[in-house]
Parts: sequence; structure tokens; C-alpha cells
Amino acid sequence: MTAKSLFEKVWQDHVVVPETDDTPAVLYIDLHLIHEVTTPQAFNVLRERGIRVRRPDLTLATMDHSTPTVPVTSLKDLDVVAEGSAARQIRQMIENCREFGIELHGFDRDTRGIVHVIGPELGATQPGKTIVCGDSHSSTHGAFGALAFGIGSTEVGHVLATQCLLQRRPRTLAVNINGQLAAGVTAKDIILALIAKIGVDGGTGHVIEYRGSTVAALDMEQRMTICNMSIEAGARAGMMAPDETTVEYLRGRPMAPQGADWDAAVKRWLALPSDPGASFDREVSLDASALEPMITFGTNPGMAIPVTAAIPERYSGPSFRKAMEYMQVEAGKPMLGKPVDLVFIGSCTNSRITDLRQVASVLRGRKVADNVKMLIVPGSQAIKQQAESEGLDEVFRAAGADWRESGCSMCLGMNGDTVPAGQLCVSTSNRNFEGRQGIGARTVLASPLTAAAAAVSGSIADPRTLETRQ
Repeated sequence: MTAKSLFEKVWQDHVVVPETDDTPAVLYIDLHLIHEVTTPQAFNVLRERGIRVRRPDLTLATMDHSTPTVPVTSLKDLDVVAEGSAARQIRQMIENCREFGIELHGFDRDTRGIVHVIGPELGATQPGKTIVCGDSHSSTHGAFGALAFGIGSTEVGHVLATQCLLQRRPRTLAVNINGQLAAGVTAKDIILALIAKIGVDGGTGHVIEYRGSTVAALDMEQRMTICNMSIEAGARAGMMAPDETTVEYLRGRPMAPQGADWDAAVKRWLALPSDPGASFDREVSLDASALEPMITFGTNPGMAIPVTAAIPERYSGPSFRKAMEYMQVEAGKPMLGKPVDLVFIGSCTNSRITDLRQVASVLRGRKVADNVKMLIVPGSQAIKQQAESEGLDEVFRAAGADWRESGCSMCLGMNGDTVPAGQLCVSTSNRNFEGRQGIGARTVLASPLTAAAAAVSGSIADPRTLETRQ
């Protein structure tokens, strides 16, 4: 029997009609995640053609991109706290889900949150599934051994109508990560270092499988951080083999299998890892023991360096000069010590409870610098409640940070949370493109530890120089 990779096993199990030279494969979709931004057009097409949603039970809906992160107790509040376009998207999502019979995790639900946070949290994300969403960071769910990727608005309509999707089979890239992480180095630093190594187009056309001793030692929330940013490396998706850590995370969650179904599912999940001898189109290795805390200095996630390093002078050309001018930095000089205006903790990359605990370990007994505004946004209402039960919110408020309701918030600046033009924001999100957090905003990507260190220092700082306090 031919040895198969994790990707090959999941792909082959979901092909309805095989790919040919002329046509893509028809791929069955196990779970369709939807939110308010990329669905209006798709629902309108279904409405115009008189088509119902084929599998509402396999469609998980929430609102996250446009939702304000201040309290909303009724839809009337939207007119006060949300921008007009955002409020319309939210109201349309509520109406679309009501009309098409889809359960919505909305303002009245404790299960509301960022779509890529609540999927795993509820146990809807499971090994071996195909998972899609009209959002590029669907790759997050690959941490569970799922094949998960983003799709466009037209494809959202296809899945709503048929529960299938036309797809060309991607190539495969094995990323071997080995070694023990040093103190102060996190999963976010791993993925930033990898993207800096292979480039923002290094994974183009590929599904990445992350493997090695470092990956096996990570918890599920750290694994999700790495898979989340596979897209920033240009990959179609990122995947990690399910193991006992995966099983324990899913055990007892509301949408996970129960009883005999659970036992059968675990047996199936643990058979998914790549077979010994499975082949990949490419392989890349990363020594995790050599990594330091990472930050970005430019306008794409591949422009990343260790926090203590100087901006490389090896780059050249108009695009590099433009990035340096936009970020107001210089090649040959360090980012360390550069004053910051805002610090944002949140997004589908780093807004989970372990991220918030790391932030609290830096903020405990300290104050946010006078020149800095700090915004902390949990990834879901469940995480918010857990953080508050642990007293983390009290740590944040005592330090002078702003503690909010869940949502995408300042990751993309379309919900009222934006970075003013020209200001520098250290962010735990996933993209540092020009204007991503607001027109003229300048973004430095970092881990929760590094971002928190910047908040209390008032400038970009090495988190290893600050003693953490549990």
C-alpha cells in the first residue's frame, strides 16, 4: 500500500468527482463557517434563484468582522456604536440566517465570537473534516488535522447550495520544526520566523503540513496560531497531525461526538497522521531552539526579524524603499526602542485564553506606558467569561488597558476600532499591510508577550528583559 500524507488521506476521502485536465475535482464539505462580511452576495443569489441552503446543520454562523467591541444589548444599540455599513451587514446576517434556517451565534448567545475561535471551542472543528469559510484564515482549523481553507463569495454560494466545491488539488509542503523553544519564544515567533525564511509566496500552491518535535509539544491554541498564518506564507492551507493533545482538547465539547460515536471518532482521527515514507513535493526545516522573539518591520509578514536585530540592509528596490518610508524606519537600524502609540491584543491569531494569560503575566503589577493606548479583545464571549473568572480582566484594567467584548476588532479596522493615520501599533494579529488597521496606520506584528512588553515599556521591547508574574 502506498504511504499517504495527512493531506492525501483527507482529500481522497472527500472527492465526489475526481479532477481531470479540464475540470477541477468536486469536493464534499463537512463544515461551512459563515460570517456577515462575505455572505450577503451568496444569500442574494440563492434568494434570486429560489434555492434553499442544502445543509443548514453543517453551517455554523456568527458575526465578528463588523461587530463593535463595546457592549450591544439590542439591535437598537448598533445605530449608536456601529458605523452604518457595519450595522447593515450585521442586520442582513441576522435576517439571512432567519430566512434560510441557519442557527446564528449572535449578540444574544454566549457562544458568539470570531468564527475561527468558536469553531474549535464548540467542537465543530474536528480531525479529518473539510472546512471552508469566506475568510482566508480558515487555515486555523488545520491545527486539528482538518483540511481548511478560505473561499470567495461566489464559492460561499456554491457551498450553501450544494455542500460541495470545485477545487484543484494543491501540492504539498512539509515544514519540519524541531528543537525546544527558549523562554519568551512562542508559536507566533515560529510562524513569523518561517515566513521570514520562505517568504510570503513560499507556500503558494501548497498545503503545508507542520511536523516535528516542536509541533508535537505545542498545545492546541499554539498550533492554531501557526496554522492561522499559513495564508501569510502564501499557502492554501496548513495542517498538523491529530494526536492525544487534539483528542483531549475536543473531549466533552458541545459539538464533538459522544459515547460510542466518540470512541469511533478517536480511532478514526488517530489513523490520520501521515504514514511513514509519505512523500511531499517540497520540504523545509526550521530549528526552533535557535529562535528569538520576532517582530515585523515592513508592510508584509515576511519582513520580520528577531526583536534585537537591525533591519536588514540586503533588501533593495522601490517596494522595499516604499515600505521603509511608510513604516518610518531605516535599514541597518533596530526596531528595539522605537516608540509605539497603540498595542492591540486580539484577532483569530492570538486572542485565546493562553494568549491572554501571557499578556497578564507581563502586565501584572505594572502599568501601560503613558504614551500608549492598549486594547485587549478576547476571541469569543466564552474566552471573555473565562478570563474574567480567572481575574485577568482585573489585571488588564489595573494596568490601564481597555478590556472589550469579543470580535475581530482592530485586526482589520472595519468595526470602529482603528489605528489613527501615522500611529504605530504593535499587534498580535496576522497582517501588517498598508492601511490594514486604518488609513495610514503602521503595524508591527508580534507575539502576545512582545506586544505586552511594548505596552509597559512605551516602545518596542524584548519580552525576555521583563520578569513574568503568574
